[in-house]
Amino acid sequence: MTNSAPAAPVQTVRTLSVPSAELRDALTDASPGVEVVLWDFATPPEDFDLAALDAAVLPYTGRAHLDGALDAAPNLRLVHTQSTGYDGVADLVGPDVAIATAAGVHAAATAELAVGLALASLRGIDDAVRQQTEGRWHSARYPGLADRRVLLVGVGGIGEEIRKRLATFEAVVTRVGSTAREDDLGQVHGSDALVDLAPHHDVVIVITPLTDATRGLVGREVLAALPDGALVVNVARGAVVDTEALTREAMAGRLKAALDVVDPEPLPEGHPLWSAPGVIITPHVGGNTGAFPPRILALLRRQVELLGSGQEPANLVRRGTWGH
Repeated sequence: MTNSAPAAPVQTVRTLSVPSAELRDALTDASPGVEVVLWDFATPPEDFDLAALDAAVLPYTGRAHLDGALDAAPNLRLVHTQSTGYDGVADLVGPDVAIATAAGVHAAATAELAVGLALASLRGIDDAVRQQTEGRWHSARYPGLADRRVLLVGVGGIGEEIRKRLATFEAVVTRVGSTAREDDLGQVHGSDALVDLAPHHDVVIVITPLTDATRGLVGREVLAALPDGALVVNVARGAVVDTEALTREAMAGRLKAALDVVDPEPLPEGHPLWSAPGVIITPHVGGNTGAFPPRILALLRRQVELLGSGQEPANLVRRGTWGH
């Protein structure tokens, strides 16, 4: 008789904190095995001991006030973001703490903003709004999105949602991932090909996560290689695009930009991008629509059910003790 390998220990999560009373009340009956409690990270909770906390859901936006806050919960096994991105979260907790994200929750909303920003710029809607405030009627021909050659940097869940919407508008899409490969949809170029690809595209849409490898990925060389009048759309993280290089190109009137994210964020008062010609800026609202509350609630309910039954949570990007 052969000895089988010992089963991996079940990771038990009995107490999960959420940052709002609305989430607590909505999740309180999700699983009899998990107590859902309120912790907003601004003040110490009054009704439970942080030393007994197993998992914490982070606030949707902002992390400045979180620095050091999670140190008060020494037995955490899991932190859960309400965003798809998780850059900076690993700095808040030790290496054995697992990290799960809200991947999928924001895909439709972020994709619609990416395409909306591209349309607004390519159809001159930003110009029309300014002209309206001046009471001025000025008809002109703009490029439009149909037949534009779009370089889509990022092929994850949100990238795929953007691709599908671009297809509806009859754009020609070239996909770029971390490495070159083939998938069910055809060719994915590696990010090392960006400089070579840039001259042949009218629009760049950036939706890759921010990592050490993607910081500054769309940098001076890539931007300089784009044709005159090209549009840069960033709905990823500001630091994926070289802000200084993009500012120079925009101020010169050579490139246009439509940015939901910037670096630094928010842009300081008086930064030249605020008033650069051909630049549209939205305040990091890609996933923040009316679709967000029910979708994040559905995901968190599923997570509580999984945790309550001793199962691994979905959307793990760092496994922590689940990987042991």
